[in-house]
Amino acid sequence: MSGDETLRRELRRRMAGEILFAEPAGRHTSISVGGPVDALLFPEDEAELRAVVGFLREARIPFLPVGNWTNLIVRDGGYRGALVSLARIAGLSCRDAGEGGLLLLAGAGCPLAELVNRAIREAAAGMEFCAGIPGSVGGAVRMNAGAYGGEIGHVVESVRLLDASGEIRDTPREGLRFSYRNLDLPAESTIISAAFRLRRGEREKIAGRVRELIGMRREKHPLAYPNAGSIFKNPRDCPAGRLIEAAGLKGRRIGDAQVSEKHGNFIVNRGAATATDLLRLIALIQERVLEKSGHALETEVKIIGE
Repeated sequence: MSGDETLRRELRRRMAGEILFAEPAGRHTSISVGGPVDALLFPEDEAELRAVVGFLREARIPFLPVGNWTNLIVRDGGYRGALVSLARIAGLSCRDAGEGGLLLLAGAGCPLAELVNRAIREAAAGMEFCAGIPGSVGGAVRMNAGAYGGEIGHVVESVRLLDASGEIRDTPREGLRFSYRNLDLPAESTIISAAFRLRRGEREKIAGRVRELIGMRREKHPLAYPNAGSIFKNPRDCPAGRLIEAAGLKGRRIGDAQVSEKHGNFIVNRGAATATDLLRLIALIQERVLEKSGHALETEVKIIGE
């Protein structure tokens, strides 16, 4: 697709937003690896998103929505098709919900950090567990992101979706099926925005909890190196990081990809890692943990491309 001038012209005709062709994914992923993406699209608003996604479907061009590129590994061969960045669909507003409640309305590209900071300013409790989680609203809702006993699914009031037919609809929380690190959505649905129901609280108490959680993350997580967050989902009976450490893999390295010496469920890029290095290390971890404990670790990161 990246060399097809007709397709390039058609994409530009439907979008005022930026389009990058043959763009290295490693410039965007949080772990700094990944081959070229045929087309990386930045729609400016909901209408432009709808138009360009409609064209991609009509042209039968594979596509995936992306947010802040955390929890994502693109293979070294790159991605054949289009990645649709929602980074510019990032509005954030607030309205009273009555009975001591408050709704935060956030575009899919809104960083979670902005959501947490707005909650502090509004003295709204319920988003504290998101403090320090990298990524944006769309990805966090899609994977039901969580930490320290909280999950996005606990506070979502509704989700606005672009469905496979090109229709935009709002789905209330009772129509959403959240599970561990997943929101079950119809195929080819794109999250446009979400509403979060929070409760009124004490601003300083909320801010204090946010500072506490950010401090805990800085202490436990390897933030000095590019990484993709937690690599594996936690089995029900034991954290993945503990299983990896028990298998003697802390610090294990393939190329410049290394199991963090700080936290076993993180792989860091020491400088020049490739996606192939990461995937080989992931496979080694899965093999050794299965041998050692009998647990078959499932990846939490999304792996795409060829």
